[in-house]
Amino acid sequence: MKKIKYWMFAFMVSVTLASCSNEVEEPQQEGNPAMQIENQFANVHFGDILPFEATVNDDVPLSTLTAILYFGEEEVSKTTIRTKENGQYSGSIAVPFGKNIPDGTATLEFILVNTTMKKTTQTFDVPVTRAQYSYIILVTAEASYPMLPTGEPNEYAATEAFPSTELPAYIQTPVVDDKGREILFGWDEEQGGIAEGTSADIPFASPVGGTYSVTFNTRTFTASPFFEVVLNGQKMNMADKDNYQLDIDLTQGEEVTLEGLTDWWVDPDFFAEDGDKMTFVPISGKYRVTANLPFNYLKVEALIGSNLATLQPDGTGALWIIGDQVGKPSYTANHVGWNPPNALCMAPVGNKTYQVTLVAGETVNASEINFKFFHQKDWGGEFGSQTLTTESDIVFVGNGTNGRDNGNLGLVEGTTLEVGATYVFTVDLSAGNDNAVLTVVKE
Repeated sequence: MKKIKYWMFAFMVSVTLASCSNEVEEPQQEGNPAMQIENQFANVHFGDILPFEATVNDDVPLSTLTAILYFGEEEVSKTTIRTKENGQYSGSIAVPFGKNIPDGTATLEFILVNTTMKKTTQTFDVPVTRAQYSYIILVTAEASYPMLPTGEPNEYAATEAFPSTELPAYIQTPVVDDKGREILFGWDEEQGGIAEGTSADIPFASPVGGTYSVTFNTRTFTASPFFEVVLNGQKMNMADKDNYQLDIDLTQGEEVTLEGLTDWWVDPDFFAEDGDKMTFVPISGKYRVTANLPFNYLKVEALIGSNLATLQPDGTGALWIIGDQVGKPSYTANHVGWNPPNALCMAPVGNKTYQVTLVAGETVNASEINFKFFHQKDWGGEFGSQTLTTESDIVFVGNGTNGRDNGNLGLVEGTTLEVGATYVFTVDLSAGNDNAVLTVVKE
């Protein structure tokens, strides 16, 4: 029994000593890695694939050679190659093209490491400039057109009798030299603008037909022409190829002017027509106006500062509609659904009252409705049967047991809306947000 204990004690001491030894022992760096880089770093352009050759050697096995490109302090590109044996190795590193990057001097660093983690480094200054092309190419589905320098820095233009005022196209560059590559510029839906590395069509559109110019700047990525919408003398910004947007202060009763859209759908909750004159209906404030081209529709949403408005504790702000069988300018073509990004902003008409005007068979289903009122353009605060009441003989408020979920609106049993008739839904919060009153009036 004593022998077994002694053996176990000796084993534990041995393990402990070995463990301590492992903790304090560090790998010994050995060898003398050396490299010679062939300098080919002249006439470098943004977008190039920059080749390099390295002769490497050491008296212990080598591991890797890494090349890192820096713009200032920022690492912008990196490549690693295996270097198992002494000798010559070839590789390449990408030089980003980038938007709005000025000409300048980059730093290219090489790091050679052997198997004991001993390393050596070498750096080079690499002047990088934006290529001055003799031409770039405008590519449409039917034809390609050369875009020539305009004389402005990095700007190119194609002036042609194009077949249409709408000219979806992308742009590509030629290959300048053996380090260069073809670079594409197309439309990025998420950014709502032109981006490098895609051939998605850019939605060029000219205000006039016949001969016109298409321009593009290879540094700033600015281009023309695009469809223009001007509201009250202010040019709206392109949100994406189908929508233009402007945050603007509007005054109740002021005349509103619109240029660029013709035959557009007038939302009576926000605009009153009197011949060729149009005035703003809701209370004065800041609004986000979105011109939707497919529907020729001006969507108006209330703002608080630069953010979409939400219902405030005092009853001011905004109310939003989310749900089924409703949508502007058509509930079938532009259905809201249970999709918060599609929510409709009710017009704030004053005295903590909000309204939406719907036409049966056009902006609302005549035989069925199922939507509700929310505090924001998202899930969250909403009105239910405890906070919203109505004495309407057309519409009822659901309570979860009467055919609609709590707060959802439905048509009274046996009732349908008259196709073509206008119905004004009004929510009055003057008695408090917990005592909202809904009225529905057929005009």
